[in-house]
Amino acid sequence: MANMDQHPQGNGSIKHYDAVIIGAGVGGLYALHHLREMGLSVRVYDAAGGVGGTWWWNRYPGARVDGPGSPFYCYTFSEELMQEWDWAETQPSQAQVLAYVEHVADRFDWHRDIQLETWVSNPRYDEAAQRWTVETSAGEHVSAQFLICAVGTLSAPHKPDFPGFDDFTGECYHTGRWPQEPVSFAGKRVGVIGTGSSGVQSIPEIAREAAHLTVFQRTPQYSIPARNRPLEPELMQHARENWDEVRATMHAHPVGMPFEMTTRLAAEDTPEQRQALYEELWQKGSFNLLFGSYADLLTDKEANRTLADFIRGKIREAVRDPKIAAKLMPDYYLGTKRQILDDGYYETFNRDNVSLVDLREDPIQEITPTSVRTATGEHPLDMIVLATGFDAISGTLLRLNPKGRGGVSLKEKWSSRFTTYLGMAISDFPNLFLIHGPGSPSVLYNMPLGAERETEWIGNCVRYLRDKGLGAIEPTPDSEKLWDQEVTELASPTRGTRGPTSRASTASSRSTWAARSTSSASPRWPPRATRASCLRRGTARRSPPRPERLRKRELTSNRKRSGVAGKKPAERRAPQNGDTSRRLS
Repeated sequence: MANMDQHPQGNGSIKHYDAVIIGAGVGGLYALHHLREMGLSVRVYDAAGGVGGTWWWNRYPGARVDGPGSPFYCYTFSEELMQEWDWAETQPSQAQVLAYVEHVADRFDWHRDIQLETWVSNPRYDEAAQRWTVETSAGEHVSAQFLICAVGTLSAPHKPDFPGFDDFTGECYHTGRWPQEPVSFAGKRVGVIGTGSSGVQSIPEIAREAAHLTVFQRTPQYSIPARNRPLEPELMQHARENWDEVRATMHAHPVGMPFEMTTRLAAEDTPEQRQALYEELWQKGSFNLLFGSYADLLTDKEANRTLADFIRGKIREAVRDPKIAAKLMPDYYLGTKRQILDDGYYETFNRDNVSLVDLREDPIQEITPTSVRTATGEHPLDMIVLATGFDAISGTLLRLNPKGRGGVSLKEKWSSRFTTYLGMAISDFPNLFLIHGPGSPSVLYNMPLGAERETEWIGNCVRYLRDKGLGAIEPTPDSEKLWDQEVTELASPTRGTRGPTSRASTASSRSTWAARSTSSASPRWPPRATRASCLRRGTARRSPPRPERLRKRELTSNRKRSGVAGKKPAERRAPQNGDTSRRLS
């Protein structure tokens, strides 16, 4: 595999912008649009050969939207986009989503401010100038007042450190860095390591072509049918004719989906009624089973068990071999991991050319030049597919490792705990903003919609600075603690139904975990309701956090005092009422 951390270097000139955006995915592109509409000069850098972010890199077979489907996985800022774009399937494929993003970029002339195949390195904050500087692989030195990291939550592929891996002589691919040219599995012995989202999506596709497929599973998954199908023209037309209403419903929904949440509790129905409801929603597919059944699935152990048992029963029905079915059945609480949608995943294990290795019983010991060796034997392979996911949420940010005020690096800042304010700002890193960062709903929300809402909050911060004649803005450490407490309290009702963690639910995304854990009542984003529980039928609404509640720093003047531009620290404005050292209200 290519070393994805090696970037070309060069020499060149200094360029100045109001804002630099790292990443030309769904979030970075909307940030470009919004800030450009505000009159800022903006430059976007991306290492990929095209726009799209995750959808440019993740081209593995079977890759498609596994969240809100068509026509709702989309930008909402332009009604014209909804009127002119036709989706082909209810769960759009990677190619469809990438085509959509490319269309939007062309439609709004975003490409003129985007520089592709360009790596950004060494971001540093100059406190005297109140500006960020970065270097690029094109040899440029770039300065900007605002640095926006839209680097993606699923952009740093995780490569397990298996002994002997580099000695493997066959083909090897990571689902997160799939080549643009087609990969043939025909006549080959293929091993897929990992059964998260990318594994569950790719395994049925690979099995149809490979001579033999060996699936190496560490943790079984609760996967539910996507029921992907051609999108009915009537649904597309209804969304177009009622776009204002549909858009409002999406913005009001806890995870950005266009349907109402149930308030019914599992104990209110008889076992027979629950079984009938689960069966009905299973046949509908997608997230209807989770969001359309009962409100207490993630807060009540017994409610959770009823749906977990139902899904385990479906696995027994789908897989003919009882021993294999048992290995595919999760024994942890439903909702512990991000929910997966599939198209025939469990049925794939009925094929004669597919075998399953349970790594909990038979762990991988080493990779040889021609095989994967586990504790019980050797599995000869011509190709290895790493479906091992990502260093999610924080991985690319830590690799970028910006240095903030006083030269503190992000790695130092987050060495013991990942802390942010709203998942969008970090103390000691003035004018640095995150899109889908640690502490935001991230992959547990409708991503294009989340990017819009977060970017608009960032835009409000920028507007506030300019209106007040200020040069920089950052959260106080106390505000980060308050946000951490807020989401921890929000997630507290789910403590009884937690189980094993995945990379997307570790410390790097603890607050994101809170948003997922109470997904049927988590706050809209940016949060307007910061007190919610799956057991409640309503939410206590609060005002959105305002930019003026962040620490403010004055614009620099042309003259310098004691080598520091602008006012001396003692002369800076004292915190006002409503500073984020106070409780959000």
